[in-house]
Amino acid sequence: MDSSAHKHKHDANIQMTNNKAQMPNQFQSSNDKKYDLEERTAKFAENIIIFAKEIPTNGVTMPIISQLVRSGTSVGANYCEADSADTKKDFNYKIGLSKKESRESKHWLRTVAVAAPELKEKARILWKEAHELNLIFSSIVKKK
Repeated sequence: MDSSAHKHKHDANIQMTNNKAQMPNQFQSSNDKKYDLEERTAKFAENIIIFAKEIPTNGVTMPIISQLVRSGTSVGANYCEADSADTKKDFNYKIGLSKKESRESKHWLRTVAVAAPELKEKARILWKEAHELNLIFSSIVKKK
């Protein structure tokens, strides 16, 4: 593929929003994310699901995929529950669960990078987002 064809193919993956070029939602850099935490955790869950579908299935990866999807989608689910909590105690408990699930997601993403080395870069991008979410939830827990 010549460089102009490669450039055109790359440009097709960029979306225009408010006259600014943005990467597609999948694997978007967290620096480009300018939305609330509920939306951010929902996008993380969606990206985990999309990524999990790319992982080749075999005896090693099947349990990893299952665990990754569980932890990655639980981050936002627990945050939503925390956001709707009736008591401070329940809020703190649910935020703590979001923190634990984001940390667990980092673990499973690391194992995917070993089990499917061809996905290492995508796993790294998601790992960074899981790490940032973990730092956010850690900060919230510490403020209690």
